[in-house]
Amino acid sequence: MARPSTVHVCSVCGHAEARWHGQCPGCGEWNTLVEERAPARAASGANPNGAARRAAGAPTPVALRDVQAVTHSRLSTGIGELDRVLGGGLVPGSLVLLGGSPGIGKSTLTGMAMGNLAGADRKTLYVSGEESAAQIRLRAERLEHGACHALDVPVLAETDLDAVLAAIDAHRPEVCVIDSVQTLHAPDLTGAPGSVGQVREVAARLMRTAKSVGTTVVLVGHVTKDGAIAGPRVLEHLVDCVLQFEGERERTYRTLRALKNRFGSTSETGVFEMKQGGLVEVLDPSARFVGEATGKPGSVVLAAMEGSRPLLVEVQALVSPSEIVPPRRVVTGIDRNRLALVLAVLGRHANVGTGTADVFVNVVGGVRVDEPGADLAVALAVASAQRGVALGTEDRPLACFGELGLTGELRTVGHPERRVEEAEKFGLRDPVHPGTSRTLRHALRAAFAAAEPVAA
Repeated sequence: MARPSTVHVCSVCGHAEARWHGQCPGCGEWNTLVEERAPARAASGANPNGAARRAAGAPTPVALRDVQAVTHSRLSTGIGELDRVLGGGLVPGSLVLLGGSPGIGKSTLTGMAMGNLAGADRKTLYVSGEESAAQIRLRAERLEHGACHALDVPVLAETDLDAVLAAIDAHRPEVCVIDSVQTLHAPDLTGAPGSVGQVREVAARLMRTAKSVGTTVVLVGHVTKDGAIAGPRVLEHLVDCVLQFEGERERTYRTLRALKNRFGSTSETGVFEMKQGGLVEVLDPSARFVGEATGKPGSVVLAAMEGSRPLLVEVQALVSPSEIVPPRRVVTGIDRNRLALVLAVLGRHANVGTGTADVFVNVVGGVRVDEPGADLAVALAVASAQRGVALGTEDRPLACFGELGLTGELRTVGHPERRVEEAEKFGLRDPVHPGTSRTLRHALRAAFAAAEPVAA
């Protein structure tokens, strides 16, 4: 029977099937199989390198105590927030994947970093498959106003993978940016640029080149409508570091998170502000967010932890009578399922019912909070909005943090001392948290003590 000339590859997990299926047998996702040309196979069914490998003998394992630890000399990008998220800077020969929504500032961030590296006499190369060299120069001129040597960065507008690899091998840059990985194509593959096979082949060949010549390669990637990095999951497995650039285009604040980092921690977060001359580091984001807090009904300040540092952000809630059934639950900056849990606990254990009202919750500033310590802030903000009673003043809003249990208890979260110290540093005394209140009822009683008693 003749071997099929095409295969269907899952865009999520890379599983291959001879025929198309609505559901991927490998990962269970629907409508993710894409047709590609089948890879060529050697005439002999046996592995041509198998005999030589067996003749050379089996490899000998080495005990971990006998392995020599390697110290990586990092390259500083000149951007403190970026270096901290990376774990101290770029590691030579590593692959970094930077994802984010269109227009969020990925090209601006990489352009500033490359300009700083060029100003430090580091060899750089900027490869763009989406913009021409003239368009890149216009952005570099804008960044030059921030004392960035962006115009000193060599640029190559190319989409052919072989040409890009030849340029890297010839010039041997210390850092190379590929903007973006979905625009490059391997000529020996028939798939369109951005397809599963093309992205996988491009990333694999760039990885081999980076490891062989010691060049740090930064891959800029697109994201899907759900916010996940586009392309097959194998792309995230190939690279050494995955960075997610988050934020809203209508707002000025941007957040950089490390989702994977083989050379550092994945709990660090960097905060930036987009201005006319590019991205500006926000060294003390708590001061910005606390200064904008309103202190009105439905507003509280959450003492959150972003990586290794505390962060104060304002959480706002609006409770309004609903004209539709079921009522709406709209959230920004937190998980929608987490809001449903908080509302259920409020109704069952604190007699704060919102079953016939629309509930809107927003983390101000475009910040996204994924930790469970935000539960108490959401609960107090919703209760404040539902009662129409402010839990603080404009000069001194209420600070809080804590996780809600399904039985109405407050659970301890990580680094409570640092959260309290951060709140007190900005004059937010006596924050409500699991150390001062054992249950949600106790927390509501403490929060409303100065304005309105809560029924026991």
